[in-house]
Amino acid sequence: MQYFPVFLDMASAKVLIVGGGVVAERKWRLLAKTPARVEIIAPELTAALREAADTGVIDWQARAFVATDVGDQRLVIAATADPEVNHAVAHAARRASIPVNVVDDRAACTAITPAIVERGELVVAISSQGAMPVLARRVRERIEQALPQGLGAFIATAGRYRDSVRAQLAPERVRGFWERLVDGLWREGFAESDARLAQRIDAALERSGDGAATPPGRVTLVGGGPGDPGLLTLRALRRLQDADVVLFDRLVNQALLDLVRRDAERIHVGKRRDRHTVPQSDINALMIEHARAGKQVVRLKGGDPFIFGRGGEEIADVAAAGLQVEVVPGITAAAGCAAYAGIPLTHRDHAQSCMLVTGHRKANGVLDLPWAAMAAPQQTLVVYMGLATLGELSQRLIEHGLAPDHPCAMVEAGTLQTQRVVTGTLATIQQSVTVAELTGPALLIVGTVVTLRQDLAWFDQAGSTA
Repeated sequence: MQYFPVFLDMASAKVLIVGGGVVAERKWRLLAKTPARVEIIAPELTAALREAADTGVIDWQARAFVATDVGDQRLVIAATADPEVNHAVAHAARRASIPVNVVDDRAACTAITPAIVERGELVVAISSQGAMPVLARRVRERIEQALPQGLGAFIATAGRYRDSVRAQLAPERVRGFWERLVDGLWREGFAESDARLAQRIDAALERSGDGAATPPGRVTLVGGGPGDPGLLTLRALRRLQDADVVLFDRLVNQALLDLVRRDAERIHVGKRRDRHTVPQSDINALMIEHARAGKQVVRLKGGDPFIFGRGGEEIADVAAAGLQVEVVPGITAAAGCAAYAGIPLTHRDHAQSCMLVTGHRKANGVLDLPWAAMAAPQQTLVVYMGLATLGELSQRLIEHGLAPDHPCAMVEAGTLQTQRVVTGTLATIQQSVTVAELTGPALLIVGTVVTLRQDLAWFDQAGSTA
């Protein structure tokens, strides 16, 4: 590690920027978040810098740089387009033992300005030590997404309680108090108002001294989406990274499990058609057992837990047990797979409605579905888990009014790099799927919107880099 990360106190500090172009403007905008007094030396300024100078926000000297300009600053930045000027600035700063940042010249720098994520008093600085600034910015973007916006307000409010917490709790209990409070708020995205947060801290302090047992945990049903981990919601990601126990299905992509906290317990409860690895009643009992032990339990399901995911049954049992429950919706397979296949589910010229059904047979082997409604014109029909019953589905739809040449498509492993799409008609789709040797998981889409795929199949071209 060539550069040691430190934070400079900018209260009453002076900062010199040499240069008045767009690069200098970017550096000034970063420093403008601090109380430092910024001086700029440059013959010309950008419009934004000139406005800042005219209003007294910065001090501007409209001339060329000379070595004696460096003197009592806390930081010097060389941001001109002339390498000779930049080197002269760096040389003067080094002689004065002042940290200097030279834009796009790592060798001349004694200080590097990192990519920054700010949430009030919490500041995260990311640096590649000048080797790959673009990567540092990409990491910053990921951290921006992961850190709740309410962190700054929490720090401001909680900071006012530090002394009272120390006064009311034994030293060995202070850390645990704050950890429990932060963990609970993190799960909720730090969405509390200032007044509500203060009430919550007061209540937590009041409870902390009564010797109460560990409170029960929470069960969260998380929709993992159709497969691509990039389609996971921010709240779903937070729950996965906060979980103590994760119960997951067979259809959950391994890439999603890789996002789970490393020390979390993972329990596979996956199901295959007609072969249930763990009975549903046992899955519900497992969730309740772990939550009662004070753990944060995530039931991770493919797609959306409330769309053919039995989420309603699971959350009902957990709620009946008196435990906290939460549902984090996911992108359902119909939306995700259709989008990645280039098939819009609705379109003004093709479909004004969309119907979702499941192709599972009932326990008695009967495929009992609302056939007349499914065969309605100007509609897109999406059949979940319809691969095993594809032949009967096609035939019954024809019998109820759809033409044999009505377009349809079967999407296998939708949204993943292994995605395959087979198109055809109700009369030909079974043969086409057999020839393609699709094995699932697969989704059937029926409707004239399928004909749009030939022009909208973006993932076929971009799939390798999506």
